[in-house]
Amino acid sequence: MTRILLDCDPGHDDAVAIIVAARHAHLLGITTVAGNAPLDRTTYNARVMRDLLDIDVPIHSGCERPLVAEPVSGAYIHGESGLDGADLPPPTTPRDGDDAVSFIIETCRSTDDVWLVPTGPLTNVARALTDAPDIADRVAGISLMGGGSFGNRTAAAEYNIWADPEAAAIVFDYGGRLIMAGLDVTHRFQATPERIAAVRALPGRLAFVVAELFDFFSATYLQRHDRGSMRGAAVHDPLAVLAVTHPHHFERIERHVAVETAASLTRGMTVIDERRLVERRPPNTDVLVGVDDEAAFAVVHEAIGHFSRP
Repeated sequence: MTRILLDCDPGHDDAVAIIVAARHAHLLGITTVAGNAPLDRTTYNARVMRDLLDIDVPIHSGCERPLVAEPVSGAYIHGESGLDGADLPPPTTPRDGDDAVSFIIETCRSTDDVWLVPTGPLTNVARALTDAPDIADRVAGISLMGGGSFGNRTAAAEYNIWADPEAAAIVFDYGGRLIMAGLDVTHRFQATPERIAAVRALPGRLAFVVAELFDFFSATYLQRHDRGSMRGAAVHDPLAVLAVTHPHHFERIERHVAVETAASLTRGMTVIDERRLVERRPPNTDVLVGVDDEAAFAVVHEAIGHFSRP
């Protein structure tokens, strides 16, 4: 199975990414970063998910703030806890360490062909690449959720990139294989009422919890978007996992992508070079532009059912 190290900031959609990674990859570890909620809470939420899935996977907490910017959480989307909407049991297992950057470096040095899959701000991964440049040649690649040709935190910038654009710039320039699951594709992957009902119909505790989380997440999206523009929350993060475990469900194009770190209106923007001029820079990113959303959600549905026990 594909070896994955999942770097995340749970987060409703990160929780689903954990489920999919645990089911369809060799999940080597989970590292946490501040993003959708402060670091103590994202780490807590990762521990909750580990218990709910009953998996033996190490969890290491990481960076509590961006490289340069001030931290800004996503409570306006995910609630103060980062996982509002369900009655979650407190975790029974502690985190395994508090130096995610070192854990990423050690894992990439000791294990061949690891995919780094960050689904939050890119601070941990950028610091690992900076502290240990040799891992750039050891990893199979980086498959991230972030960016796109439009924004959600600002008109130009998606939240994960906007939250730490300096870190994102390091990652996009690292030189190895890079997959970007941006808003162009993730907004096509929604927790519609029918899909939530299908999850709720599954037996067991996890399915009920995920359905409750989807209810809250989708209600937030519907309140914040123009009427009729969305049928449910965009379930962004599992697509970064599925891009490496189920690549046949996606359409992608090779493009050069750079991150804007300076301009006030476009800070955090992923600048995708769509020019046909011969002097354009060579591609550095596989940009996901399409997804078979029914097939991809079937994978999510099956993974939830697999771990959902009475």
